Amino acid sequence: MSDRLSAAFADGNGKRAALMPYLMGGFPSVEVSRDAGLAAAEAGADVLELGVPFSDPLADGPVIHAAATAALSNGVRLDDVLGVCRALSDSIPVVLMVYANPILARGQSEFARMAADAGAAGIIVPDLPHDEAGELRSACDAAGIALVPLVAPTSTDERIAEVGRDARGFVYTVSTTGTTGERPSLPPEIGRTVERVRASTSLPVAVGFGISTPEQAAEVGEIADGVIVGSRVVRAAGEGGADAVGELVRDLAGALKL
Repeated sequence: MSDRLSAAFADGNGKRAALMPYLMGGFPSVEVSRDAGLAAAEAGADVLELGVPFSDPLADGPVIHAAATAALSNGVRLDDVLGVCRALSDSIPVVLMVYANPILARGQSEFARMAADAGAAGIIVPDLPHDEAGELRSACDAAGIALVPLVAPTSTDERIAEVGRDARGFVYTVSTTGTTGERPSLPPEIGRTVERVRASTSLPVAVGFGISTPEQAAEVGEIADGVIVGSRVVRAAGEGGADAVGELVRDLAGALKL
């Protein structure tokens, strides 16, 4: 499955960088999150990040946190999100964004197997420290999916080198400190952060956190291999469902065209 990630970055569908929207599984309903994912794929997304709702999402800002809370309140559980993943995986590579507790509750090998059986190409675990990721990485390798690591602007060169050496799929590069969310401008140090990550790995470098407009996507697309847009896409799903997500992704994809 992780080969699909490599292909998504290599192809690019005529864009400077792969477009990677994020949706919260089960928000505003299971059906709408599925339809929104299909709309995103049709509108030009290359990879889809699909969030598993969690009660204490430490890396997420208010929009994604509220979406997770709403999904949980509506009874959405991991199996529901895996069902959405299964429905989308033929159309687009899906990377599950999931916190560590749901993984540990099922066992790391079992969770990797479940994700692979649902068609996931990879998983991202934002609260799993690199030093503690070895067992899950091995389980994902055995299941044929990528454990995608994260690095932050505050990561030392030594830590980035360690992460880059062990990375699978791509390296998720956080543009700024803090949580996810829409921001009026990108941090000035983002270019330097990407350079530091590129020096550590031969895998694609994707940038997320704070990207919300076509103009910001185009700016990141000039320096990175992937552009991740989360809170703005989740807000579109909540406000206008699949149609709004498709329209937004189409605008973002247009901004990345060669």
